[in-house]
Formats: sequence, C-alpha cells, structure tokens
Amino acid sequence: MVLLRRELGDALRETRQTQGRTLREVSSSASCSLGYLSEIERGEKEASSELLASICRALDVPLSQMLSTVADRVSLTETAETQMTTVLTEGLARTIDTRRMPRRDAVVPAA
Repeated sequence: MVLLRRELGDALRETRQTQGRTLREVSSSASCSLGYLSEIERGEKEASSELLASICRALDVPLSQMLSTVADRVSLTETAETQMTTVLTEGLARTIDTRRMPRRDAVVPAA
C-alpha cells in the first residue's frame, strides 16, 4: 500500500541531500525542530500544509513542484504494486491449473 507520508518524506530527503544540506540547516530555515523534520523525512509523521510549505520554502522548491514530484512517485508505486499483484495472481492461477492437469507420466485408466 502506498503511503503518501513516506513518498513525501523520501522526496523531501532526496531534495535536501541533493542540495548538500543538513537536517539542522533545513529545520532551522523552516522553523521546525530537527527531530520532527527527521520524522517527516522518514515517513513517520505527516506534515501540516503550513509546515510543508515552510519546508519547501527552506529548500527553495515551490510547493506545487514538490507535490507534483510526490504525485509522480505515488503513481509509479501504484503501477508497480498493480503489476506485482497481476504477476502473483497469474502465477497462482497457473499453479492451480497445473495441479488440476494429470501428470504426463500418470497412468490413465482405460474406459
């Protein structure tokens, strides 16, 4: 199951790390505690819209761009999950069909 807070946290962390910035720097600029920002990045806490806007400002990334990035990540994750479910379901169906078929080396009684 896709969790928005995890995708958002991953996107925020990747942006911060790409900029070469520390949690301390971003938390200070966003007026957010370092611990809370860390929990948001790990997907353990959900940021309010106000806090998310503040974090995006601190990262110098438009909120709309961050939300678009997260939406793309969610879409990719959903697609991967759907494909995995399909593969597993089809594999299970093949296994069941194979079990119903007589073995090639099995003796079939004469009629």
